[in-house]
Amino acid sequence: MSLQVEKLEKNMAKLTIEVPAEEFDAAIKNAYNKNKNKFSIPGFRKGKAPLAMLEKMYGAGIFYEDAANEVIDASYPKAAEESKEEIVSTPEIKVTQIEKGKAFIYEATVALKPEVTLGEYKGVEVKKAEAVVTDEDVENELTAARKKNGRLIDVEDGAIEDGDNTIIDFTGYIDDKTFDGGAGTDYPLVIGSHSFIEGFEDQLIGKKKGETCDVNVTFPAEYHADELAGKPAKFVVTIKEVKRNELPELNDEFASEVSDFDTLDEYKADIRKKLQEKKEQDAKVENENNVIEKVVENAQMELPQPMVDTQAREMVENYARRLQSQGLNINDYMKYTGMTPEKLMEQMRPEAEKRIKTRLVLEKVVEVENVEVSDEKLDEQINEIAASYKLEGAKLKEMMGEREKEQIREDLKVQAAIDLLVEQAKLA
Repeated sequence: MSLQVEKLEKNMAKLTIEVPAEEFDAAIKNAYNKNKNKFSIPGFRKGKAPLAMLEKMYGAGIFYEDAANEVIDASYPKAAEESKEEIVSTPEIKVTQIEKGKAFIYEATVALKPEVTLGEYKGVEVKKAEAVVTDEDVENELTAARKKNGRLIDVEDGAIEDGDNTIIDFTGYIDDKTFDGGAGTDYPLVIGSHSFIEGFEDQLIGKKKGETCDVNVTFPAEYHADELAGKPAKFVVTIKEVKRNELPELNDEFASEVSDFDTLDEYKADIRKKLQEKKEQDAKVENENNVIEKVVENAQMELPQPMVDTQAREMVENYARRLQSQGLNINDYMKYTGMTPEKLMEQMRPEAEKRIKTRLVLEKVVEVENVEVSDEKLDEQINEIAASYKLEGAKLKEMMGEREKEQIREDLKVQAAIDLLVEQAKLA
């Protein structure tokens, strides 16, 4: 294999890779052996027709595509490593010569890691995030606990209030005609959940069990069903059941039932303590994010588009895996929401660009500040990871390859850079 590297504009490069003819011819034979049983040729048993016969009948290039894929898969990783370039995107492949008995030549256009020029990064000024717990915060936690421990009671005569649980039948009309998906029977609806079109639930407040009423709404302009988007609709709604969450009294007895404390005052003090810990952690993260954002804003770099696309594609794949873990297929999600792969990629690109810039800038800080991580610190991190999986640190370290260990070390360096930036920042 031979390789030529040509640097292009905007942090792009073209790798021209030449694979010897004998390797390409061997790949053709491999493709023939894998696929020959698919062909039935008069005068030969199935799968027994020689390669030359198949090439004569179907054309010399019958196995070129499979052979090309084989040699590209085998040669590109080697070429990428040999190039000594920091490639940060999947390659765009263009075959420039493909013929039996000749060298196989192709071009791989790739994005290269861009150079970062740091601006001001030490002592940047940002607004300090405060960690203040108010009495209202504590009361909100108490209310949430009461709701969690409340009991649903039937409301026979009273009017519907915000937060009530209802069972309804409904039929929707547009221009006095029903439409697909516009009707439901015995539908559970929590008033104030905003699970229906904006304004629908509000119009049920004040109504009573057994009533039938009209609810007038307008579908959002960007509603996922194009045929309904922006259109006014009327729903005829029958209220079949109303239940209300009866909250327990806020006293010592309640505190003893829902916590490890005997009195309400002790319970409140514990809530305040936990809220303070959470807010301090949130403030720490917010301060870090604000400092990093300012440092990134002060830096200069030119991101190649394929690098952003590769990151966005990875984010889409991760999103699909998260949906899958929740029992929802990505294709079903797109059907329900009116989303397309192109739209999803477009939505991911700004965040992808932000993530790339942040990582590049932090890596540059690591470089200029000569940030190092000791073997002891690396071992501590591996032990923490192992503990989360209920493994022994030594066992996990033994299972890890050098590449995985190096990635952990790099992540620790980046975190050390973040700590340095925050420590030297002016938080006002």
